Amino acid sequence: MESLFSAVIVLLLVSFSCFTSSEALTSNKGNITIKWDLMSWTPDGYVAVVTAYNYQKQRSIGSPGWKMSWRWTRKEVIWSMVGAQTTKEGDCSMFNENIPHSCTSKPTVVDLPLKTPYNQQIANCCKGGVLKPGLESAFQISVGNAGDSVKTVRMPVNFVFTAPKQQYICRPTKNVRPTRFISADKRRMTTALMTWNITCVFHKAT
Repeated sequence: MESLFSAVIVLLLVSFSCFTSSEALTSNKGNITIKWDLMSWTPDGYVAVVTAYNYQKQRSIGSPGWKMSWRWTRKEVIWSMVGAQTTKEGDCSMFNENIPHSCTSKPTVVDLPLKTPYNQQIANCCKGGVLKPGLESAFQISVGNAGDSVKTVRMPVNFVFTAPKQQYICRPTKNVRPTRFISADKRRMTTALMTWNITCVFHKAT
């Protein structure tokens, strides 16, 4: 079931590109902005696309790349990921079969390398964590043990974004206007079910 939802979203992201407004570009100078777009519901949660935008004009993130972490507010698990992976699986001993990708309450995610097989990629992923100014890095995540509607789902909290020799401070997660997506031929528009936004401000070089 999870692989079916993953395949659907991968196809969706190959065909669709996200709107990036001029307002966002001008209001996020010096920031890394993370968007968590819920794309579809699953029997016990949802599938989301998480995108980190580098709105810093003169600050690039080099190898070995960015890391992103957060804390779940319930007992969520990550069933599967495309375009990134967690650094630890955590304790998944309560599952006898269909073992999740990660069961830890505070997952840390890293980008996949450049030579990742095509069937494990989505658009804007797999750059080895390198994120140049004006560009974005994305991955898909299938979350279980989560709410399955806009009324029951809960936002992850306490985001941490790190990069080589760079320290950031992330602001609280916010529920914002759902992201709009337009097809490559510009003939069809879709909208995320929900969108959460996290802004991470550069603090200091380390």
